[in-house]
Amino acid sequence: MGGMRVTDYGISGESIICFAGEDWWYHHPHSKNHILKRLSGSNRVLFVNSLGLGLPAASHPDFFLKIRRKLKSSLRWLRKVSDGLYVMTPMNLPFYGSPRIRAMSGWLLALQIRVAMLICGIRDPILWVAIPTAAEVAKRISSKLVIYQVSDKYDANEDSDLGREVIREFDRRLKEMASVVMYSGRRLYEEGHVHKRFFLEQGVDYEHFAAESQESAPELENIPGPILGYLGTMDYVMDVPLIEEVARRRPDWHWVMVGLKSNLVQIAAPNVHFVGSKPYEEVPKYVKKFDVCVLPWRQGNAFIEYGSAIKVREYLATGKPVVISPIYEYNKTPGVRLYRTPEEFIAAVEDALKNDTPAQRQLRQGAVKQCTWDTQTRQVGQLIRDLLSGRPYRTTPDFSEQRAEELEVASAVAASGSAATRIVETGRE
Repeated sequence: MGGMRVTDYGISGESIICFAGEDWWYHHPHSKNHILKRLSGSNRVLFVNSLGLGLPAASHPDFFLKIRRKLKSSLRWLRKVSDGLYVMTPMNLPFYGSPRIRAMSGWLLALQIRVAMLICGIRDPILWVAIPTAAEVAKRISSKLVIYQVSDKYDANEDSDLGREVIREFDRRLKEMASVVMYSGRRLYEEGHVHKRFFLEQGVDYEHFAAESQESAPELENIPGPILGYLGTMDYVMDVPLIEEVARRRPDWHWVMVGLKSNLVQIAAPNVHFVGSKPYEEVPKYVKKFDVCVLPWRQGNAFIEYGSAIKVREYLATGKPVVISPIYEYNKTPGVRLYRTPEEFIAAVEDALKNDTPAQRQLRQGAVKQCTWDTQTRQVGQLIRDLLSGRPYRTTPDFSEQRAEELEVASAVAASGSAATRIVETGRE
């Protein structure tokens, strides 16, 4: 943690139970992982793996894949990851469409959580809820504080057969229950209709990605460049037709896809390489070989348009060229190349390969350098401390101030005479 004292994060001696929206054991780390690892240095943390938004339809290509993953995770039940940090995968009944089963599942989950609390020495906890389906269990756990984190447009999720109205009802109940609603996306925050809201911008493990690895992954040695690299889960968010078309039209470009792959993503092209999920510590060895970092996500999808993909910040921290589909969160980020069509994607990558400069690298890294997970953890620690003491907290972020800082960096680069000015203009669209 960069030699910081654990007390630098603002709170100590507290107990925190987080109902997360991801699985600690097989997902690329999200905000909760990064922040709670840091808070666990001086607090006791129980990280509860995602309860999910319900099972997909039995006809879904990932139906059995998801069941296998969850069963594998459940076999670990409760594990101590480090001093102060425990990870739990409770047994759950993911049939949220039935009120009777929801109540039964909530009772079963609460029982398991109380047992885990005894084992972990947790008392009078702070509840951090980051998945709507935890509403039923959250109301059954006595706590001193409830934080509800909203990081996605949950009712637009395509990975579940659960009805949107049920998800919205869970969301409504949690917003009523929470002392604060913590939004992790600009568009989500701007459209959030609650007075007790807080904006927690996504962070980045800056040094982990900015410091180039001394070695590259051996399995990439025989893949020629240029390499278009992608990090993270690949499911319904991926624009498979675009990848297939670009792979066909530019056979000398090779795609390296690092992360969990859904059965929805089926691409049979000799220049598209799926290398699977890798330990977080090993990821820089793969990124080292990337020539351009890409985000080939679908367009016109509500769930995606409200997203705030952490991987984009990780891309920016590397300094490497970044080509992404338009996402509200990053449409104004300096140094990012946006595309809307396969032709624009190809043009953006070609421009990145031919014209990128050290000044543009500095521009991209400067956009995220100050927003590290240490910084964001201190924000959360301060927020919790203010809530526990009854002090007011800052509810409205100054986006104009942040934008001014971005433009200041962009202006400095433009003054150097580089081609970055054109990329910044693209980012304003």
